[in-house]
Amino acid sequence: MAEAKEKSDSELIGLAKENPESFGLLMERYQGPLFHYVRRLTQGTHEEIEDLLQEIFIKIYQHLNEYESSLKFSSWAYRVAHNHVVDHFRKISARPKADALEEKEWETLIRASIDPEKDFSNRDCLDRIKECLEDLPLQYKEILILRFLEEKSYDEIMDILKKPKGSVATLIARGRGKLLDKMREKNINCF
Repeated sequence: MAEAKEKSDSELIGLAKENPESFGLLMERYQGPLFHYVRRLTQGTHEEIEDLLQEIFIKIYQHLNEYESSLKFSSWAYRVAHNHVVDHFRKISARPKADALEEKEWETLIRASIDPEKDFSNRDCLDRIKECLEDLPLQYKEILILRFLEEKSYDEIMDILKKPKGSVATLIARGRGKLLDKMREKNINCF
């Protein structure tokens, strides 16, 4: 089993296509990262995220033959997760809840969106900024999460969102701008 863990994604995909039980190795490898990504996007309960993750892995398995080896498998898996979460939001017609991101993650996102050198000692201010971020449209919130919390490169974000590099850069810049605008609207100036 340890030998299988050292295999590349491509090798594990080949094994999974031959033997469905081998798909568990891919699930094991991506369960943590995809769990955190889905949690950050949906901000649902642990159980809701587990349910979504199970559905995502079913979709990944069902469409494994459609995976294009020209893409990184991780980018493709994130794309499947992205699409599933968007479909989920459409079905329930609900916005994510505000408090599921951990404090450290909010600080990371907000620091990257505003000014990394600033100190967030004022918790009240941080809570107000969270509200502003929560008010952003999903496309901006998602791109900021991918870039600053998931630490995805522009190329990976391009693969996940199926957008050209210029669009990714524009969305990040607009997301940051919209966050700052919301902060100005609510007169948040803690820095």
